[in-house]
Amino acid sequence: MKAGYAIETHNLTKKFKELVAVNRVSLKINYGEIFGLLGPNGAGKTTLIHMLSTILPSTNGAAKVADSDIHKDPDGVRKAIGIVFQEPSLDNRLTGRENLDFHGRMYGMTKDQRCERIKMVLEIVGLKDRADVLVQNYSGGMKRRLEMARGLMHHPKILFLDEPTLGLDPQTRRVIWDHIRALNETEKVTVILTTHYIEEADYLCNRVAIIDYGKIVTLDKPDALKNTLKGDVVSINISNPEKYLGIFRKSKLVKGVKIVDGTLHLQVGSGEQAIPKLMELAKKHGGQIHTVRLSRPTLEDVFIHYTGKAIREEAASDRSRMRRIATAHGMR
Repeated sequence: MKAGYAIETHNLTKKFKELVAVNRVSLKINYGEIFGLLGPNGAGKTTLIHMLSTILPSTNGAAKVADSDIHKDPDGVRKAIGIVFQEPSLDNRLTGRENLDFHGRMYGMTKDQRCERIKMVLEIVGLKDRADVLVQNYSGGMKRRLEMARGLMHHPKILFLDEPTLGLDPQTRRVIWDHIRALNETEKVTVILTTHYIEEADYLCNRVAIIDYGKIVTLDKPDALKNTLKGDVVSINISNPEKYLGIFRKSKLVKGVKIVDGTLHLQVGSGEQAIPKLMELAKKHGGQIHTVRLSRPTLEDVFIHYTGKAIREEAASDRSRMRRIATAHGMR
C-alpha cells in the first residue's frame, strides 16, 4: 500500500471463531474527509474501528493509519488518532478541565501545552463556560462534546467517532453534528464516524460506505449513491404484498421492487406518471391499497436496494449476531 491516504485497508478481516465480523474490507480514505460507515447494529462497524485503532488485532489483511502500519507500528497509529467510544468513558468525579488535563498528561504534553490546548478544544466544542463543572452535572450532549474535545487534545490527524450521537434527542444530535463539522474545518482533522442514522450520514459525510454483515456493499458520496437508483421511489402499503411483488416486477414501469416491513418499495422513472398506472394494475388484480407515498431516493432507499432490508430492522439473526460480537469484544 502506498503512502498518502489517511486510512488504507486491504482485505481487512476479523473473525471470532466461526463468526466473520469484518469481511475483507478494502478502503481508501483521504485526509480531511468526514467519512461515514453506515450500517445497522451488528454490521461490524465498531469492530472495524477497533482494528484500525489497534484495540483489536485483525485476523487477516493489512491496514495503514496515517502511514503507520497497524501491525508493525501500533504506537505510531495511536499517536496519530483520537477516538470517542460508544460507551461513556469520562470520569464523572472530575471537572471537564480535569478530564482534559489528565488526557494531555497521558500523551506527555507539558503544562503550558495542556493549558493552551484545553482552552482551544473547549472553545471548539462550546464548553468553555462549563470547564470547571463536575462532569456528573453535564447533560448527555455535553458529555459527548467533552469526549470529542478530549479526542482532539493531542492534535490527532484522525478522529474516530463511534456512534457519536447514540441515545441523544434529535435537537442535541443536530448540535453535535455542527460541532463535528466545526472541528473538521477548524482542526483539519480527518473524521471517521460510524452511525446507523441515515440522516446523520447524509448531513455530515463527504463519502459514505454502507456496511452490512461485515462487508462494504457500496461506497460513494451521499448524492452519488442516491443517484444510482435513478428516478423515484413509490412505497405502496397493500394487502398481501407478496402477491404483488411478482406482478409489479413484470411491469415495464418498475425498475426494481422489494418488500420492507410489509410495504412494497418500487423504483420507477417518474413517480407522478407511474402511480396512477400502478394503482390501476393493483386494482386489476384485486389489490386493496391503503397508502401510497412518493419520494426521491434517500440513503435509506440505497440501503434497501443493496441489502434488501431497512436499516432500522433488527431481525432475530441480526440481534444474535450483535450479541455474539459484543461477547467476543468482552462486553455484556
